[in-house]
Amino acid sequence: MTEKSENTLKVAHQAFTHFQHGLATGKWNSFLDMLTEDFSFWFPMGKFHGLNVGKPKAEAFFNHVTEVFNPGLTLTLDSVTSNEKTVVFEFRDEGMMYKEPYKNRVAVAFDVREDKICGYREYFGSDGKSN
Repeated sequence: MTEKSENTLKVAHQAFTHFQHGLATGKWNSFLDMLTEDFSFWFPMGKFHGLNVGKPKAEAFFNHVTEVFNPGLTLTLDSVTSNEKTVVFEFRDEGMMYKEPYKNRVAVAFDVREDKICGYREYFGSDGKSN
């Protein structure tokens, strides 16, 4: 593994820890602090469907995630794949979505530039709701 790949993986893991904390608690500041000002993200559906650009848009998105998944989600990390600039985390999450039981399988890709996250893409497919 190259030095650049090792740094990418280290930065992405730190960001994922903050991301996981944000999903669990609704407190996103540590994650948002790791984003570049020109951060862009792609989301597959809803109010933020498609490409979104800028840190303020990201803050609005993650605050929306907190509203949807109140009181928070727990994650189980299944797999991590990386190259020199991107790290993909595959996980299962579970909790409540709009006060209904929720379970899902998710992959998120973090693009890393130096010691910040400059891009995010999310993909998911339902495991179905809990009973």
